[in-house]
Amino acid sequence: MSQMSGERPLRIRAVTEEDLEADLPRLVRLDADAFPHGPYPFFVLRQLVTTCAGLVYVVDDGTDLHGYVLGTPPNDAQSWVCSLAITPGLRGKGFGRLLMTKLLGQLRVKGAHAVRLSVEPRNDSAIALYRSLGFVPDPGGPRADYFGPGEDRLLMTLTP
Repeated sequence: MSQMSGERPLRIRAVTEEDLEADLPRLVRLDADAFPHGPYPFFVLRQLVTTCAGLVYVVDDGTDLHGYVLGTPPNDAQSWVCSLAITPGLRGKGFGRLLMTKLLGQLRVKGAHAVRLSVEPRNDSAIALYRSLGFVPDPGGPRADYFGPGEDRLLMTLTP
């Protein structure tokens, strides 16, 4: 990958059990930077990474992580994208698309026929990315209080 973080090249890679000890603290920090008002707690990310083995990809510069995507294994041929996060300094440079493309390809290999996600309804750049990948908003618009009071979410689905 030609994009650089300082002097270090960035690459997309899967999170593996072997890398987890080093990756997990960086994932927690990245999640807090990307979602300061609602990051996943350490233990939740730990369980998600284990449960979603093979479906977690990161943007790595060799010393730190600058983005991640996490999807669930298919259940009745349906999967969820639980989170997509890019550090603020790298947003808008195509890393979200690269991570999503990598994840969606792997979900197809694993038998997913539909992929769902939720997005904050005012996050126009994320919604535009998801639409460009083929996701369609669910009928009825955003769901009020989906993640609790005042935490509305737009649900979107990708089908073949």
